[in-house]
Amino acid sequence: MTLLAWAAAWLLDYWLGDPPGWPHPVRWMGRLIVFIQRIVRKYCTSERALKAGGGLLWLTVVGASWLLSWAILHMAWLISPWLGWLVEVWMIYTLLAARCLSDAAKEVYYALQQGTLAQSREKLSWIVGRDTSRLERPQIARAAVETVAENSVDGVIAPLFFLLLGGAPLAMAYKAINTLDSMVGYKNEKYRAIGYVSARMDDLANYLPARLGWLLLSAAAWCLRMDFRRALRIGWRDRYRHSSPNCAWSEASVAGALGIRLGGPNTYFGQRVEKPWIGDELREIEASDILRAIDLMMLASTLALLLFALLRWLTTGAA
Repeated sequence: MTLLAWAAAWLLDYWLGDPPGWPHPVRWMGRLIVFIQRIVRKYCTSERALKAGGGLLWLTVVGASWLLSWAILHMAWLISPWLGWLVEVWMIYTLLAARCLSDAAKEVYYALQQGTLAQSREKLSWIVGRDTSRLERPQIARAAVETVAENSVDGVIAPLFFLLLGGAPLAMAYKAINTLDSMVGYKNEKYRAIGYVSARMDDLANYLPARLGWLLLSAAAWCLRMDFRRALRIGWRDRYRHSSPNCAWSEASVAGALGIRLGGPNTYFGQRVEKPWIGDELREIEASDILRAIDLMMLASTLALLLFALLRWLTTGAA
């Protein structure tokens, strides 16, 4: 039943993605983060107090996400095995973001191919945190590829990894960790203190999934007849060319597979951030690289599902 739930959730994500207006745990986590953050900022004024308050924010959101998920799932199984199975499928489905990420990146691709530069910048602004107002077409394509590469881990591989370790409740806790990092885990003046714990814990949570992502994306490159040897080599060579200890693993793998260069300086919240280049520029990046990155992400995610399902079967002997 467990592996069948994983497969069913995967197919739901592949077919449906994240339809607007549908109930989604990440939106509820976001509202909780905003609410608690306001309280923390009200009573914590020094940097040390904000760090402590940020730790409390992290514990509350992650703990509540795990506990509530466990309680709902436990109650559903007590009521009926079929209800428990359906709730488990729904939870896992909401944790996966492959289709949502694919659709968002394709919007950028279509805008680059058929729309105006302004439309391309607008579509990109929906999925990245950098300033897109002055980006040209190659920079827009590069940003979209980077987002797909990085979120291959955050959006699919890592949730499946924690699903293997601790079922849907632990995967939901990971999603809370990732959501906290995306909302408060910045290094600028506003979030540096309150988001310190969230950023460090996200680094820790993604440590193993990021390195698995390097291998899975390289395997996907081999299956798609891309340059998998370069994906492995560049993924290893450039693995630390990022402020995050994890992000460069997947970005470098994709850059190697495609023979392009990612990274470089960008503007975030009005501040220019100097970032090292990742990969070798064997050719100019183009809009179609967004589609190639999506293909790598989708196949690597599928390989992750198969790998973790096999590990589950070998370690428990149960489907």
